[in-house]
Amino acid sequence: MLSVLRHRNYRLLWIGLMLSFTGSFMQSASLLWHVSLLVPASEKGWALGLVGLVRAGPVMLFSLVAGVTADAFDRRRVMLFTQTGGTLAAAALALLAFSGVRATWPVYVLAALSAAVGAFDPPARHSMVAMLVPREELAAAVNLNSAMVQATSVVGPAAAGLLIAHGGVGWAYAANSLSFLFVVAALLMMRGLPAVDRHVQHARDQFSFAAARAGLRYVFDHPLIRSTMLIDFFATFFASAMALLPIFAQDVLHVGARGYGMLAAAPAVGASIATLAMLPFAARIERQGAVLVAAVLLYGTATIVFGLSHTFWLTFACLAVSGSADAVNTIIRNLVRQLETPDAMRGRMIGVNMLFFMGGPQLGELEAGLVAQWFGARLSVITGGVGCLVATAVLAVTSPALWTYRSSRKRSVAG
Repeated sequence: MLSVLRHRNYRLLWIGLMLSFTGSFMQSASLLWHVSLLVPASEKGWALGLVGLVRAGPVMLFSLVAGVTADAFDRRRVMLFTQTGGTLAAAALALLAFSGVRATWPVYVLAALSAAVGAFDPPARHSMVAMLVPREELAAAVNLNSAMVQATSVVGPAAAGLLIAHGGVGWAYAANSLSFLFVVAALLMMRGLPAVDRHVQHARDQFSFAAARAGLRYVFDHPLIRSTMLIDFFATFFASAMALLPIFAQDVLHVGARGYGMLAAAPAVGASIATLAMLPFAARIERQGAVLVAAVLLYGTATIVFGLSHTFWLTFACLAVSGSADAVNTIIRNLVRQLETPDAMRGRMIGVNMLFFMGGPQLGELEAGLVAQWFGARLSVITGGVGCLVATAVLAVTSPALWTYRSSRKRSVAG
């Protein structure tokens, strides 16, 4: 797997993204903690849920346009735009925190702006990876990217907890602002991307409403791709408990900022372990559909136990198990979609997937926050886990293309 790093352009992007993702995960954890400090205890539920809404709105608004943009224009230039925009948004959040402003609305506005710019990044980034390595090494690149994301999602929240405890949320935002610049540098250092030039030649023909509609039609005409997106959306919508972690850290477990950082990193700890365990044989799994469904069911079960937990380490363990289950189904979903989608449609497929992959957990944060506001954080998490199990079971029964999907070793390795 590591041999894929011999490709210079991919290696540059991978290293830059590793540093940038660390900063992004720091900011995601810091946003929730920041908001929790600005509102009374009686308003934390809906205030934290609103963070998910302001981040989901721009994603749902721009994801289709972002997918068309990635297929129509120079993907490197699109990423330069998104990384520069992310730098500015994070810097503005840092200035806001350092200035001591107590109002929450500026935090929401900047979070929304950051999400709007970031909505254009995944289609360009995922599509670009497929351009930087040979097709026979794409599975290795996808797995290596997954491993990198999981590792940074451990380091990021934990580092945020330390920075918040010793200096305040402003330093976490500032570190994220700096991290984007490493991707900008990597993109500027790349050389020899003929596939990007071919994209630009057809930009006018491809950038249209018809192109966006073609992306939607492609996804919904392919039951396997459609069902992987639906199961991801409903699982994360119902079992999105991360938005409530500040409440558990402050009011239930009483562990403060450092404990919050550890809990925020727990899903990534489990995900990293699962990713490393999956790497040697991920491409050899034949009954990928059944493994994916089983992983989502485990994810929902771990969420229920998390809601029932009264101790820090049991909560940590539950979050780690949910992260490991999520990592397994994420690896399988990404690999199947990359292999089943032609390059000319890949950006639009990813753009449609953003509606499900990012819209699910962020709208789920709103749902979790509202239920917590009305009925309490524990019941919100427990009912969310139950909803995840029910939705997964229904989709498994009604989507045979997902449950019965099998991939031969020859096809997976060659893909």
